[in-house]
Amino acid sequence: MFDIAIFNNMSTEEKYENMLAMLEGLVSDDSDSIITKLANASALINALIDRINWCGFYLVKDDELVLGPFQGLPACTKIKIGHGVCGTAFKERKTMRIENVHCFEGHIACDAASNSELVIPIIKNHKLYGVLDLDSAETARFTEIEEHYLEKSMEILTKYIDFENILF
Repeated sequence: MFDIAIFNNMSTEEKYENMLAMLEGLVSDDSDSIITKLANASALINALIDRINWCGFYLVKDDELVLGPFQGLPACTKIKIGHGVCGTAFKERKTMRIENVHCFEGHIACDAASNSELVIPIIKNHKLYGVLDLDSAETARFTEIEEHYLEKSMEILTKYIDFENILF
């Protein structure tokens, strides 16, 4: 059973450290499907990262990023590699923390309420598999702290998920 109240009196870093431990517990079971693991990961991140309005995964298929498990309003279903923040982070193989998405040339607005974004590529054995995308209605919402812990989260996912076997 998951009880969000256990995090109420924790500092941000304590909460994120616990998030990493919980994430590992959620995805370490070999019998769970990739989609199950990513769905639980997006739910956990969404529950513990405050002040966000969207959290989810885009996974690569052919030359596009395709919407995967997420929490939030309906989203863009496909993003071309190199387009928007997600496609750019994927193409450049680097985390992108955008303080104001309206200043990002080529930003793709899936949710009109989003003003800042954090996108982390999913890389395993030097191969790109997708991105984790977080949006917030607040400008400059994401800090180095979220960036650090969400990059660690992607390390956990790539440790336990066989991304080679994703079925679309």
